[in-house]
Amino acid sequence: MGLISAKETKNTHSGRGMGLLLVFFPDHYNSSRTISAVDNSNNDSPSPSPSPSSSSPATTTLFRSRSSRLLLSKAQSTISICILLLFLTLFLFTLSTFEPSSGFPAVSPRSHRRFLLNRDIVRAETRGISRRLNRLALQGMGTLFLRGTKSMHDLIVAHIASDTTTDDLRLFMRLLHRSGVTSRSDVVLLFSSPSSASKLAGLIEEENDSFSKLVDAHRNSNSSDQIDSVWGFNLSRFMKKQSKKEISEPIWGKKSHRAYLNDSSLNVTESAELTHGSIVGFDVTELDPENSLSGFMDHVPMSLRRWACYPMLLGRVRRNFKHVMLVDAKTSLFLGDPLTRIRNRSPESVFFFSSSSKHSNKKASDINPAVLIGGAKGIRRLSSAMHTEIVRATMQQHKKKNSVSESVVLSQLVGNVHMTTNFEVIVPNESVAEASSLAELRTRNSAASSIKNHDIIQRGNSNHPDIMAIIMKRICSSELDSSVYSYC
Repeated sequence: MGLISAKETKNTHSGRGMGLLLVFFPDHYNSSRTISAVDNSNNDSPSPSPSPSSSSPATTTLFRSRSSRLLLSKAQSTISICILLLFLTLFLFTLSTFEPSSGFPAVSPRSHRRFLLNRDIVRAETRGISRRLNRLALQGMGTLFLRGTKSMHDLIVAHIASDTTTDDLRLFMRLLHRSGVTSRSDVVLLFSSPSSASKLAGLIEEENDSFSKLVDAHRNSNSSDQIDSVWGFNLSRFMKKQSKKEISEPIWGKKSHRAYLNDSSLNVTESAELTHGSIVGFDVTELDPENSLSGFMDHVPMSLRRWACYPMLLGRVRRNFKHVMLVDAKTSLFLGDPLTRIRNRSPESVFFFSSSSKHSNKKASDINPAVLIGGAKGIRRLSSAMHTEIVRATMQQHKKKNSVSESVVLSQLVGNVHMTTNFEVIVPNESVAEASSLAELRTRNSAASSIKNHDIIQRGNSNHPDIMAIIMKRICSSELDSSVYSYC
C-alpha cells in the first residue's frame, strides 16, 4: 500500500503541472492523459498479486515505459512554465517603457505644433505631387505648359541650347504665338538639361499667359487699329469654323471631358471657336537617358545630342502627327507658318534650306541645320540616319574630341544617296532670310518689302541685342498689344 500511495501522490503533482501544458501542447497532453487513464484503470481492476516468481521481462519493460512518460510529462511542464515566464517578462518590460501618468497621457503643445506642421508639409507635398502629375506631358515624361484646344496634325520641335538666354527664348515664344503657327501645330521645347528646363519654365508660362490675354484683348476690343503686316497679331488665324465631331482631344497631359475651349468670357460663337495647339517641354535626359553619344566624344553639344532624342520622341507620337518641323529656338523667329510648304508633299519628304542666300548653286555643303521641315515619316527616318552618321563621323576622327560639326555631318548625309533612300530630299533654291540688317527692321516700308514674304527668319551674328529691342518696339507700337506685355 505504501508503494501505491506514493505513486498516486506523484500522479497528483504531475496532474497539477499538466494544466499549463494543456495551453502549449494540447494534443500531446490528451494522449498522455489517455495513457494515464488506461494505467489507472488497470491499477483499479482486481488482479492477483504477483509473486516474486512471476516477474518477467514484459513487466520490467512496462515499468520503464511508465517512468519515461512521467519524466516526459515533467519536462514538458518545465518547458511550459519557462515559456510562460518569458512571455510575462516581455510583457512587463513593454509596460515599463511607458511613462507613468494618471488618466489620459497629456500632449505637450510642442508635439501638437509639430504634428500640425508635419500635417501641413504632407498636404503641401501631396498637392505638389498632384500638380506635377497633372502637368506631365506624355507617358509620365515632360511638362505640360499649355494644353491645346484639340489635337493637331503638325508638330514643331524647338531645341534650346545651353547658351540660350531668357531674352532669346522670350522673343522666340512671343513671335511663335503671334505668327499664328500655333493655331495648327503643337510645340515641343527640348531643353539641354533639367536645370535649364526648371530655369526657363516661368518665362514660358508667362508668355503663354500673355497669349491668352492677347486673345481676350482682341476679342473684346472694337478698335479699328491697322494691323502691322509683319509683326501684328491677327486673331482670325485662331478662329476656326468646325464641327464639334471633328474635334479630338490632344495627346498631351491628363485626359479631360472637353477637348475644346468654349468659354463664354471669350464670346466664342457657335460658328467659330478658338483653336490653338499645346506647348510642352522635355529635357534631353528624359529622351536620351544614357547619353548615347557620350561613348564617342568627351562633350556632347546640344546640336548633336538632339538627334539622339528625336527617335524616341517621334516614335512615341508617330501616329498623331503628319508633319514635323525641327528648329533652333535661339536663332529662328517665326513670322508665319513654314509648314505650308510641306503639307501637300509625301510623308517621306524632307525640306532642306540653304545656309546662305549668296550661293546660287545649291550643294550639300550649303544645308542649314537650324530649320528642317518634312513629313512625319521623313523626319523620323532622317533623325535615325543622322544619329548613325554622327557616330560614324566621330569614329573616323580616332579621338574623343568635340570636332564633329553638325552642319558638316548633315551635309554629308544629304549628299550620300545611299543614306537617303528612306526619305525624299528636297533642296530648293531658297535660304532662310537673316534679320541681321537693322535697316530691314527700323521702318515699316523696308520691313514689309524685304521680310513680309518670309514665314521664318534667322538672327544674324551681329547686332543681336539691338534686333530684339527693335522687334519689341515694333510690337509695342500697337496700343492694344502694348497693354498686354510687361515689356512695353
